Amino acid sequence: MRAADFQAGPLAEVSSRAEADGRWTLTLVRDLPHRPEPVWAVLTEPARLGAWAPYTADRNLAATGPATLTMVDGQTPADQPATVTRADAPHVLAHTWGEDSVRWELAPTPSGTRLTLAHTVEGPQWLAQVAAGWHLCLVVAARLLDGDPIPPIVGRAATDYGWEGLRDAYAARLGTGHDGTAAG
Repeated sequence: MRAADFQAGPLAEVSSRAEADGRWTLTLVRDLPHRPEPVWAVLTEPARLGAWAPYTADRNLAATGPATLTMVDGQTPADQPATVTRADAPHVLAHTWGEDSVRWELAPTPSGTRLTLAHTVEGPQWLAQVAAGWHLCLVVAARLLDGDPIPPIVGRAATDYGWEGLRDAYAARLGTGHDGTAAG
């Protein structure tokens, strides 16, 4: 797909909160017109993860325990340790990703699934950037689920697909500047 033809769609519902340990959690909500079971498969099966996510997994993430997530957004793949801490198919998947924690909740709706992602990061300076990145990834995941796959949009290539505009829009929606400080 050419970047000029790409449509990022509307912003997702997004919020953030400070955690007691000084970290921050970004919550991003998106409705998908697919039942929870196929959405779960896209979140857990390594081959499907590699088709949309910024990482691949060394195993199916549908079971608790250690795993390795390999970042695919650079010239050299980078392994990150992970632990799946909860895998309640097809409703809740929680895992670490290096120092971050990621929790996916899937709730059935009359028209498909409400996907809620909670990603805990080091600090507020990462919130808008992470939101923009997941936004692009979830557009690709939605296309995969629709049966109209496009290549993953990760790393530096994301700037060609509107990542900077999404980052700015999410920063405004979250009330933060690019560095995570309160917008003035």
